[in-house]
Amino acid sequence: MERRTNGAIERCDFLLSSPNTTNNQMALAGAIEILQTLGAEQAPAITYYSDSTYLVKGATDWVHRWKRNDWRRQGGAVENLQLWQALHELDRHNPVTWKWVRGHAGHAKNEYADQLAVGAAEQQMHSNGFVESRFIDWLEREQATGEFGDYDPDRDFTEREQKHMTKV
Repeated sequence: MERRTNGAIERCDFLLSSPNTTNNQMALAGAIEILQTLGAEQAPAITYYSDSTYLVKGATDWVHRWKRNDWRRQGGAVENLQLWQALHELDRHNPVTWKWVRGHAGHAKNEYADQLAVGAAEQQMHSNGFVESRFIDWLEREQATGEFGDYDPDRDFTEREQKHMTKV
């Protein structure tokens, strides 16, 4: 999570895991928990970046059709229905701009998020809310090995911030 606070960019991490689940269920559960946490802070605008096409297409397109059709899809029941309903309710109260990013395509923030997700799954960790991010330290270590060139995450944030105050 990134946001500007008192003129500085604040970064926080969020870890979530669950045994015996699917990537789609975790994408939904992670979005729900993050939006619940941000909702408590009355976030003015949220842009949620994900490499899950299931989450982004579902949140921007499918969920509206399912709701109109009494939470059914053309092929029958909606998979992960309770998760979709919970996400839709959160999105309805504090609308989210959903953005898809290609996974494993060399974007530093997505690569870091993937590393966090894999680590949380392997160790079955949960951060119980936002914790101080280690992204900048991770990026410096990666850049020392030649990865991500002169990528500047602050410049990246500032360029996107003109449209949205908070991005996840």
